[in-house]
Amino acid sequence: MTPTTHTLRDSSRTRIAVRVLGALVILFVGADHYWQYAVDDYSVLPTIGTLFLLNFISATGVGLLLLAPLERLSQRFGAIALKLVAFSGFGIAATSLAGLLYSEQAPLFGFMESNYRPAIIIALATEFSAAVLLGLLLFLTLKADRPARTARRPVVEHAQASAGAS
Repeated sequence: MTPTTHTLRDSSRTRIAVRVLGALVILFVGADHYWQYAVDDYSVLPTIGTLFLLNFISATGVGLLLLAPLERLSQRFGAIALKLVAFSGFGIAATSLAGLLYSEQAPLFGFMESNYRPAIIIALATEFSAAVLLGLLLFLTLKADRPARTARRPVVEHAQASAGAS
């Protein structure tokens, strides 16, 4: 096995692992928002309740799409779809985290969190984790699309070889 083949296989395994972990964490982010919407009575809060429900719906959709074999379902658009889904998941997680951090300091749509109870700590950890994993997935996917660079001889060595030939 050549080093290039070994590196490509490890890179592919890493992307798959990050993709599955990112999918599971974004699914948890959605489930956590639904729990707070339904059980913690966030559904009665104007605007915030609707945003929590939308977060659940979008995070669930993104998580399921990340688990789906997009590249096999559509040969032509699978890679593009994966990038869009990873970017969407990153956006959901990052904006959820930003909104939560802001609502701890000042009212957001008339609502302000008051303390760091266990649900808030879990939300902070999972939203941060999802943002990091899905950002990493996007980076790895974009990096895998770049053509491999060929090794070049250093300029100094090339100049010496040219001088020796004459």
